[in-house]
Amino acid sequence: MSGVEHLHELLGLPVVDFQQEADGSGRPAAGAAAWRVSVDPYGSEGYGSWEEAFAEFLDTVDPSGVRALVIGQWGEVYEEDSSTPIGLVVAAAGRLTSLEAVFVGDLVMEEAEISWIEQSDVTPLLTAYPRLTSLGVRGGTDLVFPPTRHSSLRALSIETGGLPAGVVRGVLDSELPALEHLDLWLGVSAYGGDATLPDLAPLLGGSRFPRLRHLGLRNSELQNEIAAAIGSAPVVAQLRTLDLSFGTLGDEGAAALLEGQPLTHLTALDLRHHFLTEPMERRITEALEPHGVRVDLSERCTPWEDDGAEGRYTAVAE
Repeated sequence: MSGVEHLHELLGLPVVDFQQEADGSGRPAAGAAAWRVSVDPYGSEGYGSWEEAFAEFLDTVDPSGVRALVIGQWGEVYEEDSSTPIGLVVAAAGRLTSLEAVFVGDLVMEEAEISWIEQSDVTPLLTAYPRLTSLGVRGGTDLVFPPTRHSSLRALSIETGGLPAGVVRGVLDSELPALEHLDLWLGVSAYGGDATLPDLAPLLGGSRFPRLRHLGLRNSELQNEIAAAIGSAPVVAQLRTLDLSFGTLGDEGAAALLEGQPLTHLTALDLRHHFLTEPMERRITEALEPHGVRVDLSERCTPWEDDGAEGRYTAVAE
């Protein structure tokens, strides 16, 4: 799960691990932190279950002041899906009356590979919290996102080693009129990432989310095809930042991106973890940086066994 770390902040608030702060010494005010609730199913100390930890959290930290909640490890996450913690957070809607942001599955490799995280339907969180402005999810296995409507959600992030096409279609069929930031890690087919360019068509057409200003289509084995499609996609005109990082982007995709519509209106273009040659890197920077576009070309990669395009790999898969 290279490239995946624990969240450091959410909603602009520093992430604080509730279990580490359970003794109350130096604990911040309820609304001054993004609270991470997690359990270690293999540890001899701490809470026996996520339900127990969450109940203690609600009784210890003023729930009416909590603005951001991070659901960490809830058990043996490759056997127990996220429906239990999601259900408990939904049931607490009457107490978490100021909640604006939720992230489900803040786990790193030492806890579970990203494609081992068993997810579930995350949309009940949107139904229970009409004022939610940010929803994040890590892990695509058994993830469900049926079309939904939510008038307040401004940021949606789904990090996976393989994002099911059904989830992509569910997101793009949703009515999210306030959405400004969309980040999708599409992943690889070997871990369930079966979305194709036609699945992305409603998004690339530009009319789906009229307020969208940041688009991330990341961590994909189709990164060249995505870059080529972006070159003529109407959605680009409304964007301020574009993220095509973590995937298998090569010179052919980068050339199609440059030869398409102008990108000089962007403030940032993220192409980290790529397979570009140095001459192509120079072409990109010379075309965009003089116009004030910040271009991230860090993490140049080499194909496995020098196998050309066939040896390219995404930053995150299993």
